[in-house]
Amino acid sequence: MLTRIRKLMKARDGLAAVEFALIAPVMGTLLLGTIELCNALECHQKVTMMASSAADLVAQASKVSASDMSDIFNAASAIIAPFSVNNITIVISSVQSDGTGNGTVAWSQGQTWSGGVAKAVNGRDVNSPVTLTQPIMSTWDSTKQTFTPCKANTCSVILAEVTYNYTSPIGKFLVGSTKMSDVFYERPRKVAIMPAPS
Repeated sequence: MLTRIRKLMKARDGLAAVEFALIAPVMGTLLLGTIELCNALECHQKVTMMASSAADLVAQASKVSASDMSDIFNAASAIIAPFSVNNITIVISSVQSDGTGNGTVAWSQGQTWSGGVAKAVNGRDVNSPVTLTQPIMSTWDSTKQTFTPCKANTCSVILAEVTYNYTSPIGKFLVGSTKMSDVFYERPRKVAIMPAPS
């Protein structure tokens, strides 16, 4: 009996299989976690690209119509592919200067997608204040070496806000959805103040 125990202690047959069985769940979890993290980072990057593209498309024009806004919303939402277009909300607003470096909303429009169908949503309230963290509605005064805010109602920025509820293919069973959002400001290129869509 003692010799059998000694042989069992010296036996190395099946050792690799046992080691693999111990390490496989850890390696599988690391692989799936890496895939999930890469998917989430890619989705967040696409949310940022949607916000910047929407603001840029509006800022390039001298005026926008209601059909232009619909096209801009659709173009921006196409950026999210290969992720689902559902649960995206895009709000585009024109913010006019208030003379202090901040602004108030002149007009705002939004759109959301649910079940693959686009629906208009309320944007920001008109005349609601917007606090700007950057001196985007200011001009650089080289003599004073400081930014001087635009006078009230003399300049504007286009504000694009995107919200997306990201649901990962694997993690939806564990954590549900994660809200991703981004904001982008762009100064109109051809006009000082972008007129409301007509």
